[in-house]
Amino acid sequence: MHEIRIAEDLFTIVREVAEKEKLSKVTKVSITFGRMIQIVPEIFEFAFRESARDSVAMDAELDIELAEIGLKCRNCGQEFQPEDHLFSCRLCNSAETDIIHGKELFIKSIEGE
Repeated sequence: MHEIRIAEDLFTIVREVAEKEKLSKVTKVSITFGRMIQIVPEIFEFAFRESARDSVAMDAELDIELAEIGLKCRNCGQEFQPEDHLFSCRLCNSAETDIIHGKELFIKSIEGE
C-alpha cells in the first residue's frame, strides 16, 4: 500500500511548512493525485490521519482531487482520455501513446492559522 508512504511524506512536508510559517494549526491540505498513481482516497486519508496524530495537522481537512488520465497519440497527435482501459488512439487505432496527464502527485495548498 503505497498510500502509507505517500501520506507519511505529505505529513512531513505539512509539518515543515507549519513550522516555517509558524502555524499553530493546519486547517486544510489540498492535494492532487493523477489516476495513474492509483491512490485509494479512503486508505490515503486514514494513513494521513495516523501520521498526523497528536500534531498541528491532526484535524486538518483533506481535499483530494483525482486528475483524469490524458493520452497523446505518437502517430497522429490526437489527445484523448482512455475509455474502458483502452489506451489506443480512437482516431487512428495506434497503440503508441504517451501519458500527458494522470501521473501527477502534488500539494496544491496548505492552510492554517
